[in-house]
Amino acid sequence: MRSSSRPWFCAWLAVGALGSLGLVAILSIGVYLLPLALVAAGLLATRRGSFAGLPGLLSGLGVPLLYVAFLNRGGPGNVCTTTSTSQSCVDEYNPWLWLAAGVVLLLAGIVLGAVRQRRTTLR
Repeated sequence: MRSSSRPWFCAWLAVGALGSLGLVAILSIGVYLLPLALVAAGLLATRRGSFAGLPGLLSGLGVPLLYVAFLNRGGPGNVCTTTSTSQSCVDEYNPWLWLAAGVVLLLAGIVLGAVRQRRTTLR
């Protein structure tokens, strides 16, 4: 990727991450994050040259999925934590599914951006 398209890639990555986090957390803060993501996408879309970093949107969709995989790293199943005064148990998802989806999206955006950049430099 050319250095001039990296800031746009990072900006679109942030918008994608915000939108994906809004979808993952739709029952809590997602209701507030999704409109912010739409406004940010609208602002970016109106900027000249911003579409050079559009593959960052795809990579950004994977970032919250990687975080969910990290949060569920003890799963799948019932995971208990014991301290000297208490014990708490929580049901966790399979982290490998979240990790796989997050890595695929993150790498797909990076590869797509590199291929797109290569095509424009060869022209």
